[in-house]
Order: sequence, then C-alpha cells, then structure tokens
Amino acid sequence: MKIFTYLILNLTTPSDSVLKIHSTSLDEVTVIAQRNEQQVFNTMGSVSVINAKNLKNYQVRSTPESLFGTVGTFIQKTNHGGGSVFMRGLTGNQTLLLIDGIRLNNSTFRYGPNQYLNSVDPFLIQGLDIYRGGGSVQYGSDALGGTLQIRTADPVFACDKPIIRGNALVRYGTSNLEKTLRTELNFATQKMAIKGGLSLKKFGDLIGGDTTGVQTPSGYNEIGYDFKAKFILSRRVDLTVAHQSLEQKNVPVYHKVRLENFKINEMSPQKRSLSYAQLDFAPDNKLMKNIALNLSYQGTEEGRNSQKNGSSVYRIENDQVKTFGSFVNVQSDILPNWTASSGIEYYADKINSTKSDIDQKTNLATNGRGLYPDGSSFQSYAFYSLHDVTINQWDLDVGTRFNAYSIDVNDQTLGKVNVKPQAWVGNLGLGYHIANHSLTYLTFNTGFRAPNIDDMGTLGIVDFRYELPTASLKPENSYNLEFGYKLKTSTFASTLSLYHNQLRNLITRVKVEGQKINDYQVYRKENVEKAYIQGFEWSTEWFVSDNLRTYTDLTYTYGQNETKNEPVRRIPPLTGRIGLHYQAGKSFFVKLEDIFAAKQDRLAQGDKDDNRIAKGGTNGWNVVNIYSGYEYENFSLIGSFQNLFDVDYRTHGSGINGVGRSLITTLMYKF
Repeated sequence: MKIFTYLILNLTTPSDSVLKIHSTSLDEVTVIAQRNEQQVFNTMGSVSVINAKNLKNYQVRSTPESLFGTVGTFIQKTNHGGGSVFMRGLTGNQTLLLIDGIRLNNSTFRYGPNQYLNSVDPFLIQGLDIYRGGGSVQYGSDALGGTLQIRTADPVFACDKPIIRGNALVRYGTSNLEKTLRTELNFATQKMAIKGGLSLKKFGDLIGGDTTGVQTPSGYNEIGYDFKAKFILSRRVDLTVAHQSLEQKNVPVYHKVRLENFKINEMSPQKRSLSYAQLDFAPDNKLMKNIALNLSYQGTEEGRNSQKNGSSVYRIENDQVKTFGSFVNVQSDILPNWTASSGIEYYADKINSTKSDIDQKTNLATNGRGLYPDGSSFQSYAFYSLHDVTINQWDLDVGTRFNAYSIDVNDQTLGKVNVKPQAWVGNLGLGYHIANHSLTYLTFNTGFRAPNIDDMGTLGIVDFRYELPTASLKPENSYNLEFGYKLKTSTFASTLSLYHNQLRNLITRVKVEGQKINDYQVYRKENVEKAYIQGFEWSTEWFVSDNLRTYTDLTYTYGQNETKNEPVRRIPPLTGRIGLHYQAGKSFFVKLEDIFAAKQDRLAQGDKDDNRIAKGGTNGWNVVNIYSGYEYENFSLIGSFQNLFDVDYRTHGSGINGVGRSLITTLMYKF
C-alpha cells in the first residue's frame, strides 16, 4: 500500500513548493449520497457538483445543456426543447431526477431520451449534484444509471435591518438564437427571507455548424416564474415554502418534421409546476439531530399536436400527471463516529390522458384513447436507513430501502389491472484514507426501477414505433460495483472511477413480427433482457498559479446486451473536455474549453433502426468554446463564443445538430 501511495503522489501531484490554498470541486458539499451533508472528497462514490457560478459563467440556455461536457454524463437532444441526461449509459426512466430532494420522475417517464429535465428553469439553480451509479437506496426507483439532484437557490436573511435587493438580466444570441429577460426581487429580515423571479425566453430556430444552417422548425417560447420563502419560527424550527412553474409552447420535434413526413409535430404545452413546504426541526437530541418534514404537489402536462403531409386530420393529445409527495427524514449522530439518515416516503400519481382527431375538411372531432389509460393511478411507499461509520482511516457506508407499489390501470383495452411490485435494495461502501488528501474506496450499490404506467399502459405511436401495453411486468434490477480513487492537495485534485453494472429483468420493447399499425412496426414491452455496462471516468483540476487553472475530463462507456448478443442501445461514445481558466480577482475571467467525442459506430439493432442515427453511426467531433466576463460595481457582462470553428456536429442519438458558430451575451444589473 505504501508503494502504491508513493507512486500515485509522485506521478500526479505538482511540486509542493507552489502549494497555496485554492477551492476545488472536491471541496464542495453534497447531500445526495447519504441524504446528509458530506464533502465530495469524503463521499464514497462518483459525485460531481456544478455550482451557480459555473452556470452563470457558461450562460446555460437550459438545464440539460448545463451538464454538457461534465464528466460521467452525456446529453442527448431529440429536439431543441428537450435534453436527456445519460449517466453510465442509461437515460430516461433509468436515471433519477430530483428537485430539492423531491422526485421529478413520475409514473409516465418513458424509456429512452425525454424532455422532462428541460422543464426546470436554470435561473433557479444553486447547484447540481450528480451521483453516478447510485441513488436507489437513498431515493427509490429509477436510479439504475445514477441520480441528478437540482438544488434551488435559497433567499438570504438580513443581518440587522430589513433589506430589499434584486437584479435584472437581459441575454441575446446572434441570429435570433436567444432573447431572454430575467428579473428577481428579494426581501429579507432577520427571521424572514423571500425571493421571487420571472423568466421570459424566446428561442429562435437552432443554427447548426458548417453546412447545416438553420434547422427549421426548432425554436419555441418559454415563460417561468418562481417563489421561495424561508422563515425562522424559533431557535430550532425553520420553514421553507416554494413554488415554481415553467411553460413552453409550440416546441417542434425537428426530426419528425424533417424525416417522418409530418407537416406539424410539436409539443404544446410542455408544462410543470411544483409547490412544497418543508419544516426543519433541530431537537436537542443526538439521535434526532435534524428532522425534515416535506409535503409537495407537482403537476406536469405534455401536449402533442401532429398532422401528416397531405392529411386533413389534425391530432391533439394531452397527458397530465398530478403528484402528491411527502417524506420525513431524520439525521442522527448515534456515536461520535457514527451518523445516520433514516426516513419514510410516499408518492401518489393520478394520470389523465386524452386524444382527439380533428378533420379540418369537415371540422368533426373524433375522441379516442389517450397514450395512457385515463384515470390510472400509481402509489409508492418506502422506508430507508443510511449509515456512515468512521474508524481511524477507514470509512464504512451501509444502507437499505424497502419500496412497495400499487399500480391501478382501468382501460378498455387492458381491462382492470392492479399490480403490487416490491423491491428491497441495499448498498455497501468501504473507504480507506491513505493520507489526508488521498482516498480509495470500493462500493456495491443495488438499484431497481419499478414498472410504471408508461410500461403498462402505453398504446400508440412513440418515436418511430407503435407500442402495445403489457400488464405482467416486474421491476428492473441493477448491481453496480465500483472502485475509485480521489486525490486532493491545495493546488491539484483528481478522481478516477472504474465500474461494472449488471442489469437484470430489463423491460424492453419486443418486436411483434408481421404486425404493423398505421405503417408503424408494432412493439410490446417485456422483462426479457439482461445486460452489463462498464467503463471509467477520470477528471483532474490543477491550479497552475493564483490566477490560472487547467482541468480535464474523460469518460468511457461500454455496454453489452447479453440476451441479444449486441451492444446496449444508445451507449455514448468516448467523450472528454480540456479547459484553461484565467481569473483576475473577482472582476474578470476568461475560459478556453475544448469538448470532444469520438465516433460511435458500435450500434445495437435499435440504433440502426433509429432515423436519428446516421447509417454507420455518429461521427466524432471537436468543439472549441471561449467564455469571458467582467464585473464593475453593480453591472456584469458575460460573453461566450460557441463552436469557434463552426463544426458541424451531433451528439449521439440526437434528432438535431449542435449549435454552430455563435455569440451569446448577458448583461446583468444588481440593485
């Protein structure tokens, strides 16, 4: 062990003669892995944190795009108004999305890429916690590939007398790529802090690089508003109340218009709202160091409008999901070296789904079954307990969760169906601190994804296929083994993780041979597949001087479907990022960044059948961006030169190309 430590430190650590105190990403605090505050460095697992400052400097257009280039993640964009995060080769309902600890995933989340992450306004975000390879024990179903938690910004209390503060922001992108207005207002006393915001956005048709040009139709409009308040009710009791709402209208599905003979194919509206209240108690009791009680209500609405070329029939579909949620989480200091988080959770979904075909020649409307059985319900009950024990240089993490479900479907096609799947999962992690700045760990996480309404009740056209519903489904399971190493000095930080994830009872679309409906091949979902995904993730950050730092990320993913003896679908290619960041005090910065992806020609049959993927696979690409900003008193100006060399590129599996050469500028005034 001593020889191993010596080699690692001498090969990767810069000379101690230039060591000074700097802040690295490993200094960030996260709650995602244990539902309790931990430094990223001390977390046994692959966790990354993106803070609000990075989001501001990158001028992110959408929440999915804020993850572009981040180690261990990959962003697929079916359309300009979408964006689905891949973690360790999985996406859609096989990755878990959270907002302030509340599940964004609901019972209609579909397999494969989706647009739901784009229903979160990036101006709300204080930080993004990315937990790759885990999350089922902590948060329940869907975390087969990992968990993404969105932490929204808190209002700040006043130190003495009441204060009113605010800011206004305007952003513009060349060639009408973006026009954004954002304003926030904050009011605070010593015991009350309130903030509210309004976002108005207009995104033009996306312009691709080189020979692509304008990709029409792809632009859309967006409006969002938010409110968050915190109250100190007593010395030991805090109350948080929040509401957020975002609506997007007329969001085109670009590849369907271009490739599938549609005159119109759009989502309108894409809408989500979330309201929640959380009480935090801090009893004078080590076994109940903090008690959090959260009640939430979330509503999502997805409308789909479509019309084929040469057809007089205009189809309107609408799916609404109303979700009530609650959890109680108790943090405990059982012993000086033993902490725990335990709790119970409950979520309940109610689904409404409609479809109407309007003949524009006769103006007659024909109502039919929606994508999901109207009136379906989905309930989840769970308890969990997570423990962290430190003994000298050793860390031990252990946790377990039990989840039970009740799924009710009443449909004219399926009849009455009630299924009650259950799952019991656990995790185990062992870490060893070789030195104060060096940690190696080995973890084993089990995960699951319960069958949902989308699995059991989908009937109709999805992507480029026609789906039939299935009622007799079991949970999917994952078994993730990971070895990792973390190194952090005052000027240098590095992480390396190697993982192997076994997937069992996978729910997949099975082709019904010889059957087509409306010229679409028919598929049915079944628990018939097993697969594995493995790979590595590596990142470094080096402070060359007080003003200059460099960073690198590299991610490799390999997936094999053992049942079909072919690659797992949609596996991202080798991806990476290299950057150079110069900071002059707090007033000026400039960043040069190169993001790249290798060619992906290792394709499953489903990839070959997907019209979003070119014949032979997706070509590799290399995109260079420059970011710069300057602050003076109450004003700040940020500019980004994206895709400096106007490269024509597409992220693997996407239905639209990436942005070409463009300039985005943001002007903000604080008052």
